[in-house]
Amino acid sequence: MEPFILKLRVRHYEMDTLGHVNNAVYQQYLEQAAIEHSEFLGFGLKRCREIGGVFVMRRLEIDYLSPAVSGDILEIKTWAEAMKGSRATRHYEIRKQDTLVVTAKATWVWIDEKAMRPKPIPNEILIGFGHTPRERTIT
Repeated sequence: MEPFILKLRVRHYEMDTLGHVNNAVYQQYLEQAAIEHSEFLGFGLKRCREIGGVFVMRRLEIDYLSPAVSGDILEIKTWAEAMKGSRATRHYEIRKQDTLVVTAKATWVWIDEKAMRPKPIPNEILIGFGHTPRERTIT
């Protein structure tokens, strides 16, 4: 699957005391890119709830490589590398021009929103993200 790209401008209030993007803000950027990617593929929040669940971020690893400051235009690239069981592994790169600012990897879990428990990612979503659907064994 082709990576999804979201571009955004860094806002002044996202700066920390050192004058660059606060580390916590990067997580918001990553979540926004994942949401926009899912919506682009037809799996916005409303559709996911109709299917019977939602994705929640379970784990996030971030490497901060270069600072970004107010006014910078950032390109956030994301792709879902693996989807198995209830888990999806999503990768990210954030760049400003040709400079790599952040690399990250997140584990997202598909949960039953009512029970608040993980459950297998539906085949419709696996196919939509370009992954092989689960096989069902009929006995």
